[in-house]
Amino acid sequence: MRRDTARFRSPALPFIALAVSGLAGAATLPREAQQGQLVIGRAAPGSRVTVGTREARVDAVGRFVFGVERDAPETLTVTVLLPNGRTETHRMAVTQRTYKIERVDGLPQHTVTPDPELARRIADEQARVAEARRRDDDRDDYAHGFARPAHGRISGVYGSQRIDNGVPKAPHYGLDIAVPTGTPVKSPADGVVTFVANDLVLTGGTVLIDHGHGLTSSFLHLSRIDVKSGDRVKRGDVFAAAGATGRASGPHVHWGFNWFDVRLDPALLPAP
Repeated sequence: MRRDTARFRSPALPFIALAVSGLAGAATLPREAQQGQLVIGRAAPGSRVTVGTREARVDAVGRFVFGVERDAPETLTVTVLLPNGRTETHRMAVTQRTYKIERVDGLPQHTVTPDPELARRIADEQARVAEARRRDDDRDDYAHGFARPAHGRISGVYGSQRIDNGVPKAPHYGLDIAVPTGTPVKSPADGVVTFVANDLVLTGGTVLIDHGHGLTSSFLHLSRIDVKSGDRVKRGDVFAAAGATGRASGPHVHWGFNWFDVRLDPALLPAP
């Protein structure tokens, strides 16, 4: 089945779909998920869980999480090696989505078509962010739900193909909330700040908050940052202010969400 992301909105149910029964064996998984969704499951403690070619952390109570990529195929294979040596293979159906095309004009042109020197700087900055997303803490901050970091008009959605100043670029991986510069930005869940930068070329003021098990929230284009790397934040804490720094056409909060390097849709996360 294919769904139009302009109309389809999922409540908290997909995230807690581990409660769905009907799959034989020790591991519990949802029967289906959609592209861009965060999935949580449970297996016997001590199990090893592999999603495609990626291994997911299994905590002391057998809980594990993984993300479904934007362009994931119609079936996703999850392999569970149980402590007794038995292997289970689960095939989860993946709902295919239809993504919007979004045209964004008025961006600083040097950020859309950078010269070689600026392109090297951008690549270095992106490598630093990617390294921060490799963190894999055994914390369950993610398990208590996520609140919107700010409230306003949704000006950009996950997965949409971006045409920036008339130039086709990578898809938009996040949720954009249009708010005035200086609007407080709140942490959507508990976590640890793992990356802070004030002046990245594309994303301007940038903060990453790690929620455990490889899950991170990213906030871009910030006008002010009130935290430093290593700080512990609680859901609802103000840690920054919205802005339009970096490659942005106007002030907004960009909220991205990752499972390691797999980019997910913040709109599909459950409320607290």
